[in-house]
Amino acid sequence: MSLQYDLIALDVDGTLLTDDHILTKDIRETVCEAASRGAQIVLCTGRGPLSALPVMEELGLKGTLITHNGAATINADDRSVVHQFDVVPDHLLPFINYCRNHSIHFDLNTAFEMMIETRTPEAEQMYSRFQAKPAIQDFRLGLPNGLVKFTAFGTKDKMDQVQAEWAGWPPLLKSIRSGDFFIDVHHAEANKGRALQQLADLRGIDRSRILAIGNYYNDITMLQFAGMGIAMGNSPEEVKRAADAVARSNSDNGVAAALREYAWS
Repeated sequence: MSLQYDLIALDVDGTLLTDDHILTKDIRETVCEAASRGAQIVLCTGRGPLSALPVMEELGLKGTLITHNGAATINADDRSVVHQFDVVPDHLLPFINYCRNHSIHFDLNTAFEMMIETRTPEAEQMYSRFQAKPAIQDFRLGLPNGLVKFTAFGTKDKMDQVQAEWAGWPPLLKSIRSGDFFIDVHHAEANKGRALQQLADLRGIDRSRILAIGNYYNDITMLQFAGMGIAMGNSPEEVKRAADAVARSNSDNGVAAALREYAWS
């Protein structure tokens, strides 16, 4: 059987992993089979590198990670930054002040560091699930350079409200829903599709030879850029409409089934 794609881009949460953040044996073996056939496996995630690397290691693979929704592309082998979209720190101040005034938890991220002002039990539990270990920092003393992403975290209802309000803000930065409980803010040009295009150009891979699988709004640009974009069965309808095909859900080994159906023949 011949491999149909040279690069396979996989979202992590809600796609590669179950809702309990488990990588099933079927998915691990099928992804590794695609790699053994010659496909370059690239994880494309809203996570930072330190939260994404354990997933790559669990797969038993090395290579490239597109992290922070495309804001930082990382070489997993030596943990070097291939490319990142820096945010002007002062442009984040309205988002920070909003979260402070409305008691919404948030974190700031450079390519490899995650920083928070306060800890809450809910946030601690959330970070633990994502294998993230944020450092406490007083942002009132100044914001660090090299920032690539700001994330607000809260209940779905709260994030729905925040998303509606931020949608009308001036477009110096882009805010995007990366999950029911998260809104990410980063450089206006940063997204998974753009990062995937940069990587494809760097490696001389035509977009027709790229397969991408994702499940949420931050995956749409990636699904649209790839020659074959597959939305998970657990995706919102808007994401499914942006894709070329729809797989089974992440609770039903959807990635494994999709790879067996589309990645080789």
